[in-house]
Amino acid sequence: MTSDPGRRPARRKAWAAAAAVLVLLAGAAGFGAWYGSDQAIGVVRHGSGNTRVLAVQGDLVTLERSARTGKPGTYWLEWSGASSMLGDVVSRTKGGVTRRLLRGQTPSVGTSGYFGNVPAGDPKIAWGIGHSEIMVPTELGPAPAWYVPGEGPVWVVAVHGQNGHRKAELKILPVVHELRLPFLDISYRNDEGAPPSPDGLLHLGDSEWRDLEAALRQAQKMGAKRFVLYGTSMGGQIIGQFLARSPLAAATDRVIMDAPMLDVGITGEQGARNHHLPGFAGTLANKVVEWRTGVDVDRLSLIRHPPKIRPPLLLLHTVPDEEHPIEESRAFVAAAERLGWKVRFEEFAQGEHTEAWNVDRVRYEGLVRGFLSRPWPEAMPPSDRRTARPTSGR
Repeated sequence: MTSDPGRRPARRKAWAAAAAVLVLLAGAAGFGAWYGSDQAIGVVRHGSGNTRVLAVQGDLVTLERSARTGKPGTYWLEWSGASSMLGDVVSRTKGGVTRRLLRGQTPSVGTSGYFGNVPAGDPKIAWGIGHSEIMVPTELGPAPAWYVPGEGPVWVVAVHGQNGHRKAELKILPVVHELRLPFLDISYRNDEGAPPSPDGLLHLGDSEWRDLEAALRQAQKMGAKRFVLYGTSMGGQIIGQFLARSPLAAATDRVIMDAPMLDVGITGEQGARNHHLPGFAGTLANKVVEWRTGVDVDRLSLIRHPPKIRPPLLLLHTVPDEEHPIEESRAFVAAAERLGWKVRFEEFAQGEHTEAWNVDRVRYEGLVRGFLSRPWPEAMPPSDRRTARPTSGR
């Protein structure tokens, strides 16, 4: 039986079309993987405006209404070298959101500014707390750090997150200062004012932990004996790698993590979902990260590879977090329990990434204060709830 000659061109066209689709899919996957790797390890500078002041009446400031400016809680507005701390939403109109001015300068009507969840400026600007800037001698060169003096040999050392700034860690400063503990807020490679990494890329904690180690050595020269490490977002992974790999890890008294990057693989999958891509796109992106940096991404899982040094840990995380999903922390806590690692886990029902303080400052500061002020084991009383009560937005 002979085949129909007329079908051959049709088959060739079908195969060609299928091959073209495969090429397109492969190209899209490759582009998506490269884009995802850039989201993970690319160095980014922030600072553009995202809102405008519509009205000012006494201590009430009305901003353009958006999903960002309408969030409950305490936030900051920065503009042209000035800033203000704004409280919870007082009222809403179709186009505006009115919030109360808590501290800082009063913006003028028409001011274009940046509305965000981190304090503005340095410790003096943010909280009126005196400080000095010191330079930490890292292996790549000097990196700046804010130092707030205190009493005693136990220092609180703060580590910010991916493409962040040390001002993000100032949320914890009022409690630390109240307890009269010395406070060191560090920068690390690729930060503004700090030396770049040799390849100009972030390494997701795999090399940045050495800058934390350098900061602790500098603190020891200044009289520190023991440390409380506070890390947000990728700062948590930096602390985790320090605990796993530094000879100074045993000097860590306790740890506080806020929305930490505990497993780079899970974070990559979440990043893919955020861009409406399947989870395997995150896996591909992590493979590109490994190729571009030499980092072993699997090693950057504190769930599967917990550090040998495991100080008592206070873990804070908002349930709606879309950058480092709450499942990351829940899986970590389950693994920690099997190891007998003392972890107090507190979930906050509201708030985006690293916004637990913003949506419930009173509760957040109460947890931190209790954790820092009580000796062990009283520092970690059993928690009768792991899922947060509704937040007050204070």
